Amino acid sequence: MEKRINVTRSSMPELEEYIEELKPVWESRWLSNRGAASIKFEDMLRSYLGVEEVYCFANGHVALEVAINSLFFPSGSEVITTPYTHCSTTHAIVRNGLKPVFVDVEPNTLTIDPELVEQAITPKTVAIVATHVYGFPCQVERLQEIANVHHLTLIYDAAHAFGVRVNGVGIGNYGDLSMFSTHATKVFHTIEGGIVTYKSCDLKRFDPLDKLVNFGFSSPEDIDYVGTNARMNEFEAVMGIVNLRHIDEEIARRKIAAERYWERLENIQGIVLPRPSVDIQWNYAYFPVLFDGYALDRNGIQNLLATHQIYARKYFFPVTNEAKCYADTYGDVDVPIARSAAQKVLTLPMYADLGVDDVDRICDIILSAEKG
Repeated sequence: MEKRINVTRSSMPELEEYIEELKPVWESRWLSNRGAASIKFEDMLRSYLGVEEVYCFANGHVALEVAINSLFFPSGSEVITTPYTHCSTTHAIVRNGLKPVFVDVEPNTLTIDPELVEQAITPKTVAIVATHVYGFPCQVERLQEIANVHHLTLIYDAAHAFGVRVNGVGIGNYGDLSMFSTHATKVFHTIEGGIVTYKSCDLKRFDPLDKLVNFGFSSPEDIDYVGTNARMNEFEAVMGIVNLRHIDEEIARRKIAAERYWERLENIQGIVLPRPSVDIQWNYAYFPVLFDGYALDRNGIQNLLATHQIYARKYFFPVTNEAKCYADTYGDVDVPIARSAAQKVLTLPMYADLGVDDVDRICDIILSAEKG
């Protein structure tokens, strides 16, 4: 029977290392609500990400939803965003009573097109929510120029971008705030979890953040906001502490797999491989491939791999404006590049334990389609 290869596989520390770090939590019986492990973890994140302020959450979606909530935009305000993202991005906007305005993406990175963002601005626009797709950064400087000129809040869905740097600067330093997912499938994980980064000069602006995550309590007897329960627990924080010690090794091992994919699949007619530009320190979070005029289309390649116990993923599919819950309102939005990418992209298996021999097996199967 052929070895099964999933699209991702969670990296885990040695059990003994995790238990050793967990012991103080176990002994304290302080399991949630910003205990010592959470505070230690946030300090480590500030250092690693090179950012001024960090706040940890129960998961990435609630991190983005609460971060947007903390800005208290008027209900019905417009937020310019991308349809080429996880539905979480759009849900976080809509669940805050805001209207998403979808614009198309750039063909090389599949990130939001800044020129289309500027064209979409109206008097009702209050913010831009852009996604760093597969860890490929948006045009951060151009988007910041647009946000500054039009006095808009610039928010990044950086779920895929943990550890990414642009010209040596941590990606969490761009915009007004960034959200990183630390779900088990990500390049860096805390089992479940999310992180919001922002600048210390904005601390007063985001003061509600640490209240909204805890039902809106500002003291044991005062409830200032209609909040939620979005706190990271201490077991997750400990997983983050331990995994952060090994993150550079994790990324380096992923890089080996990515380079082998590039070696085998580059310059093959009908196969397009997005790559980061030279100014980007990438994290190898995903390995996206566009099948565009190849011997088999994306669905055919996915099915072929599956017959060999290899499970690749259509990611992202569909574009969020065409999801059932949004299609009636936004389904006819003109986003041809995003729509085309959603029909062609397949993310191939990518994780630290993926060996070169596994990559070769995957590539051999893909290339066998050329031979019929």
